Parts: sequence; C-alpha cells; structure tokens
Amino acid sequence: MKQTKLLLTTNVDNLGIVGDVVSVKPGFARNYLFPRGMATDPTDGNIARLAAERQRVEQELAEKRVVQEQILEKLEGYEITLQRTANEQGALFGGVTQHDIAELLRADGFDIDDRAVRIGDTIKRLDTYDIPVILSDNLKTEIKVWVVSDKPTEALESETAANEGSDDMAGSGAEESASQED
Repeated sequence: MKQTKLLLTTNVDNLGIVGDVVSVKPGFARNYLFPRGMATDPTDGNIARLAAERQRVEQELAEKRVVQEQILEKLEGYEITLQRTANEQGALFGGVTQHDIAELLRADGFDIDDRAVRIGDTIKRLDTYDIPVILSDNLKTEIKVWVVSDKPTEALESETAANEGSDDMAGSGAEESASQED
C-alpha cells in the first residue's frame, strides 16, 4: 500500500505529536489532515520551524504524565457506589455508562475524561464490577463499581413476596369462577 510522509503541525491522537514525521495513507492526509491544517510537507525548513514547538509540547506531555501518575496512585483500589432503580431480578431501568462513572470520579476530585473509563458496554444489572481506567498507554488501573438498588433490600423482598402472593390469588380466583359456572 502506498504511504505518504507528512510532518505533523499539531498533536493527533494515535498518530503523533507536533514535529513528528509520520507515514499515512494518502486519503487520510488529503481528506483529514490537510484540510484541518494538522500536517504539512516534511521539508528541512518546516522541521526546523516546528522544533521549538515540539520541545514545548514534549514538556507539556511530561508534566501531564506526572499528573496522570498521581491520579493513578489515588485511584488504586478506589471504590464507588451507584444507586439505580431496578426490578426484583436486579435488571436496571436504564443503565450505567462510562459517562456516569466518569462524572462520579470528577465529582470526587479526579480529573478524568470519559474516554479513560473503559466499560465496553452499558451496565444493566445490579452487581459489583471491576472497571478499567486507562489514562495513557501504560498508565492503567481498575476501580470497583458497586451498582446497588435505590430501594432497601426489605422493600425489594416485600415486593417479590407481594407479587408471588398476587399470582397465587389470581390463579385460585380463576379456578373458583370456572367451578361456579358448572
């Protein structure tokens, strides 16, 4: 496959930082990078012009990494509890998304982006979950998320008992009306 070499003028996620010379497919360069001003031709003049910018970006990334490592230390072994409405079988009405978990972490003082919380699919049951939090390529940890019912356990048990009782009553009422017709 044909690749085009480009010099990045801005940081591009999953591709590189300012001043990197990268190889990309021509369509990606033509349709995404060039129209947004994210890349240019890798001439010696352009590389020299972006050298100072690259040093500044590398310093910012190093500072950001230190902050992320501190956040990771605080998150190690962290547990959060989410209360949600659920039926008797433990199925949630709605669900818990990575945004919900990230919002709780931000409320607790963690500077976490929604994309850092990786749950894969929406949580739809009451249970305990180990959720990976990935801040960078090799900065990963897991937090424990408890999804609990917003109703007390006794209320859920009484609802279940009441439903079972009403099911028994409905069955016996139908039998009585059938016997009266004979």
